Amino acid sequence: MKHVFVFNPKSFAQKTQMDYIVDTIGQFFRKQERPNFSIQISHFPRDAIGIIKREVTTADENETVRVYAVGGDGILFDCLNGIVGLPHMELAAVPYGKTNDFVRMFGTDKISLFRDIGALVSAKALPTDVIAFGSNYAINAITIGMESLAVVNMNSFSRKHPGLLNRFNFLYNLFFTVSGAIALLDHDILFQRYNIIIDDGDFSGEYSGINIANGPCYGGNKSAVPMARPDDGILHTLLFKPLGAIGTLFVLPNYLKGKTPSNCKLVQAKKLEIRSELPLQIQADGEIFFDTNITIEVKPAAIQFVAVDNLTYGKAKG
Repeated sequence: MKHVFVFNPKSFAQKTQMDYIVDTIGQFFRKQERPNFSIQISHFPRDAIGIIKREVTTADENETVRVYAVGGDGILFDCLNGIVGLPHMELAAVPYGKTNDFVRMFGTDKISLFRDIGALVSAKALPTDVIAFGSNYAINAITIGMESLAVVNMNSFSRKHPGLLNRFNFLYNLFFTVSGAIALLDHDILFQRYNIIIDDGDFSGEYSGINIANGPCYGGNKSAVPMARPDDGILHTLLFKPLGAIGTLFVLPNYLKGKTPSNCKLVQAKKLEIRSELPLQIQADGEIFFDTNITIEVKPAAIQFVAVDNLTYGKAKG
């Protein structure tokens, strides 16, 4: 097996922290009888895709390549899109980001286990569903509408103040809350009309948001769809019917804790086709996309995801 570590340096408040992890990886593999590893740095979005393709070309025929996304959800998204469709690939997460939403489904108390390089190297991989949309793939969740707009607002702030949110954890939650409040003031988003076909059913209408979950956790501390799991071949989809700003604010806390309010419809889906005359605000694993139509479908057992400590998929553990 070849082990490829892809770092996102923006996930680390201080370069010394990243350098320490790089050194730890080097020390671990130098003690092995036949060390076969590579450490790479992703310098810009999607850089990891090219890195992975280059690393695969140097692997032996039929050799498994295990790719480790070191950082947060962004680098995990990039590495996922680098391995899907390639033979003999596995994906691992080494969580050092702000949210690490996919790994958090195993339990917040388990996140530190995924930082143990020795445990990750020896761990087994689980067959894992992914979400296909356009030419991209997501592993955790896609949201459309008000929640996506909150992420757009959050990303805008982050670009204006790079590094600030990494240095002060309390600012992340503060500005995410502010970003969400701003989204609730957008009437077009709260009452946007969508043409939606889910498998063979027509669910067209006005919705404030659409939450398409492959995993149960998102947004750092939220789990609106706790029954979602990435090995059942199903996308658990919540359709949030409009309540207006005040009504939405009233039900949102329970919604984000997985208590589905009466205005929401839960649908099990394998494929969704979504269109709107207004631009779609699409958030996929923390990445933002804009379009007027999108087809989303589950790809069962499309990848192998590394889980330490013999962990398995199941209900969100908080």
